[in-house]
Amino acid sequence: MTQSDITDLLRQWRAGDKQAINQLIPAVYDDLRSVAHQRLSREWDDRSLNTTGLVHEAYLRFLQASAITYNDRDDFLAAASRVMRNVLVDHARTRKAVKRGGGAAVGEIDESAWITEIDLDRVSNLDAALTRLEQLNERQARMIEQRYFGGLRLEEIAEATHVSLATVKRDLRYARAWLAAELSDEPA
Repeated sequence: MTQSDITDLLRQWRAGDKQAINQLIPAVYDDLRSVAHQRLSREWDDRSLNTTGLVHEAYLRFLQASAITYNDRDDFLAAASRVMRNVLVDHARTRKAVKRGGGAAVGEIDESAWITEIDLDRVSNLDAALTRLEQLNERQARMIEQRYFGGLRLEEIAEATHVSLATVKRDLRYARAWLAAELSDEPA
């Protein structure tokens, strides 16, 4: 399916055609599976949430969405990044509620292993830090989400956020540094 076909399906869905999502998901399913697989490939020992489960949970949440504002594939994948973040955070909170204790401090962010080696006990801390970053700079928080939860390339982030590639690189560099400081309890 072409980018144009995906954009048409998104427009139909936004216009109220509830069946459009049923055509859209298969069209972007491989992209969503790839993103989910990257996030879950080398993570925790508890395999209660796998690639398929993450994609399907995201799909269910898209079905429940009331406000649809996706204009194209990149907008949709950016939204999928946020949905997958929420699924992982909810899963982490559920696991943490079951476990007693936990809450270990999170160290500095290692970009190569940051989200791909998810430790669900740390996702809540990361979510809280991202929420604080969102209050300071919403665009940077979205870029972090899109990059690390959604697996978008820098060029895709630039297109989805309507800024230059240089701005994406600068914002991500600042946001990563801010998050590293925030998660290690150092002043930002």
